[in-house]
Amino acid sequence: MTDGDLVVRRIGRLLTMAGAAGVGLVTDAAVVVEGGAVSWVGHDADLPAGPDRPELDAAGACVVPGFVDAHTHAVWAGTRTAEFEARMRGDRYDGGGIRTTVAATRAAGHDELVRLTLGRVDAMVAHGTTTVEVKTGYAHEPWAEIALLDVVAEVARRTPARVEATFLGAHAAPEGDRAAYVDAVVEHLPAAVAHGARWADVFCDVGAFTVDETRRILRAAKEAGLLTRVHAEQLSRTGAAELAAEAGCASADHLEHVDEAGAAAMARRGVVGVLLPTATMSTRGGVSRAAQMLADAGVTLALGTDCNPGTSWCESMPYAVQLACLLLGLDVETALRAATAGSAASLRRSDVGRVVPGGRGDLAVLAEVHEADLVAHLGGRAVAATVIGGSVVAAG
Repeated sequence: MTDGDLVVRRIGRLLTMAGAAGVGLVTDAAVVVEGGAVSWVGHDADLPAGPDRPELDAAGACVVPGFVDAHTHAVWAGTRTAEFEARMRGDRYDGGGIRTTVAATRAAGHDELVRLTLGRVDAMVAHGTTTVEVKTGYAHEPWAEIALLDVVAEVARRTPARVEATFLGAHAAPEGDRAAYVDAVVEHLPAAVAHGARWADVFCDVGAFTVDETRRILRAAKEAGLLTRVHAEQLSRTGAAELAAEAGCASADHLEHVDEAGAAAMARRGVVGVLLPTATMSTRGGVSRAAQMLADAGVTLALGTDCNPGTSWCESMPYAVQLACLLLGLDVETALRAATAGSAASLRRSDVGRVVPGGRGDLAVLAEVHEADLVAHLGGRAVAATVIGGSVVAAG
């Protein structure tokens, strides 16, 4: 996508997320994007003179930075209908359904996976997402996970969204020789870098990979030049939050079962806590105390859709924001900051998630005049237009 020039005018409420806290509210605002980057932010009445540029009339709507989806498993084929119906009957999710998706994904070809994944990412863009993390994880063999990175790379070339590729070679635990499988994951980390991965992730939990196995993979990933994140404390309390701090991970994700010690360790080492409320709701884990505990400890919060076929078939960051408020108890401003600047921090990006001069010209024009209505209007059309790099890429 070619970066563009754009003036967005008549913004009723602009949430810039500038600064270390708060939402950086500017009322009656305008934003100028030149060459894909924000060049000016201020009151519409003070808009500086300049050359003719395309204009987008926000018509008094609230505008926020483009949403940053910090955690998705968007590359998959097939469905998990039986698992979903079982959970609705009261069966507890244990992660075992991943193998169902692995079988369908491995049976699909490269072109089919690109088509399916691109459709999901394009749906995310229509919901206001401008940067998205996309994991592998449904191939169940490290060499096959490398092939899924090629799918992510092609999707990144074909979507306007900014894509962060993650190698999740350690997702579902093998049924055979675990040590040999971990060895194979470690051996394929340099290939993951060569095939476009910026990140490595590990599912550390009961029924998945142990803390010791995860530690080894994370250390090897850093040696290979990858940044790291970890699925932590989703199904049980394992100590994965402390491991994320010890290993210098950028984020620990899920965290339904984190405790005060884990939250404190994350805060000390600057590990971002990525909350995934759609998955929390779907797995019927109850209302988690984690969000407030992490905030009280001083952990930066982020949000993601956890888009996956088993526990969170969701492409909408606005819905994640709604559930962060209604299920996890965040206030609207905290949830929106988590979905933008917080998620950008979890991806170690300072150029997205905020509307500031020099940052990327990525915006979500809401379909409401006030950000609180994004949460209040359940089931409504949340985003009227999505702007990436100064180009309007989706509009209602």
